[in-house]
Amino acid sequence: MRPCFARVEPWLQAGEYAAALMSDLPRRNGWTLAERAGDRAPDRMQRLLSRAVWDAFAVMRAVRRFAVAGLDQAACHGGRRGLAVGAIDETNQVKQGECTAGVKRHYLGCAGKVANGITTVHLAYAREGTGHALIAARQWIPREQLEDPARRTMMKLPPGLAFRTKGQLAIDLIGEVLADGVRLDFACGDEVYGSCTQLREFLEARGQGYVLRVPSDFYLTLARGLRLTCKDAAARLPPGDRRWEVRSAGRGSKGERWYAWAWLATASPRHYLLIRRTLATGELAFCYCYVPAGQPVSLSRLIRAAGCRWPVEEDFRSGKGRLGLDESQVRLYTAIARHTVLVMAALAICAVAAALLRRRTDTRAPAPFRPDQPPPADPGLIPLTVPETCHLLAHPPPPATGWPGDDAIKRSQPGTTSAPGSPAQPVRSAAWWGRASRRPVSGTVSGIRPGSAGGADLAGPGRGGCGSPRAAAKQGSGDGADDEGGHDQHSVPGDRGVQPDLGLAEPEAVLAELGIFFGRPKTLFRRWVSWRRG
Repeated sequence: MRPCFARVEPWLQAGEYAAALMSDLPRRNGWTLAERAGDRAPDRMQRLLSRAVWDAFAVMRAVRRFAVAGLDQAACHGGRRGLAVGAIDETNQVKQGECTAGVKRHYLGCAGKVANGITTVHLAYAREGTGHALIAARQWIPREQLEDPARRTMMKLPPGLAFRTKGQLAIDLIGEVLADGVRLDFACGDEVYGSCTQLREFLEARGQGYVLRVPSDFYLTLARGLRLTCKDAAARLPPGDRRWEVRSAGRGSKGERWYAWAWLATASPRHYLLIRRTLATGELAFCYCYVPAGQPVSLSRLIRAAGCRWPVEEDFRSGKGRLGLDESQVRLYTAIARHTVLVMAALAICAVAAALLRRRTDTRAPAPFRPDQPPPADPGLIPLTVPETCHLLAHPPPPATGWPGDDAIKRSQPGTTSAPGSPAQPVRSAAWWGRASRRPVSGTVSGIRPGSAGGADLAGPGRGGCGSPRAAAKQGSGDGADDEGGHDQHSVPGDRGVQPDLGLAEPEAVLAELGIFFGRPKTLFRRWVSWRRG
């Protein structure tokens, strides 16, 4: 990401921002993030989001290449290719007042009612059975804000920004992803995007398959030339019909998600109607599918693609619950985009780490094959997940003690705290460990060379020989950001979370060491086992 920043100071500050997002702060605002990074005031964090010179959308491209390359490599190591699906969905954030870019009173899914808030459309890259991460995003701006010159100036909307519906924003996101060389087997979305004719025509013109949800009153022409709605077409298939097949749409938080599925051919040889029926309630859901020429067509393949739409919801849950995706206390268009892309970078790091270590950390006992089989003595552990990866990066042990089995203990010299028999040394603070552990890192991220098209140097400020102490790194970074371009005025020191001084390394140091983590997965695996046992 270094070429995306005009100066090195904002780049280092961006690494500290992303590292603070991955910590266990109860709230993530300018004060708490600055306190976690060791700053006296939130000025530097606010300046990073509002006035520093760097290209947020270029950083988003770097995050996309890193996430796609890491998940693809994890899929290859797993021995199964799986489908590559681009899942489109939007997420909301409640906002007060009328000064925030994109704010409008409309229905917000996060609030479950009509409220004041902003909406951002995201595109997630999901590898079936491997992992998923957010790789593209655009904020939806209401038409009335774009047509008001005074409000455009106040919110600092870009001059060339035009009104785009959610379906048109999805077109922009998919166009960027395809232009970046990312290959998708299918594009998936809910009814908002399935009802967009422009989006379907855009995908078909580029030979991109899709499985899009459509409403029950969506009209289609069946194979015999009969034009019906989806609801009427499903009525021709009674529940006892042999064309219904009970299959799983993939694993969820409570196990396999079983539904009854059926599909109908249409007048077009490349379009199909996929019908899903809930076994308990009989509720129906419809997907309009397009399979380009030359690709295999089967019911199981369409079901697998439809099941890969749910990972984007998991990304939203991880991004909001662990990384503060919905806690951007900023008001300007550029500041919101920069906060979003830094959250995407942190989520991509955790998602790729969990995907690469999935096989090593999955120690679950095999499933029983008969009802009377006794339970295993050791049920094992589930694979490493994104929330657990965030927890690992937020709570590493101090370098003085190291991890069990770490080579750093073996290389310790007499007279240091980690050497047996050495005199006791004073316990260092968390800020001291954060400064002491910032050093240049060698090695590659997921086997990708730093600076390459897929590498995207996301390992943080420690890479590329820029690992200087905090005092030197912060020189010239500026401290004059105002509330207009940075955080809301209600972000006061009283909102700061209390962080106990445990003598642990700051997350920024862990972020700088991610190159070693991805290059040596055994190291992170040993640390994961040590944390789970402890």
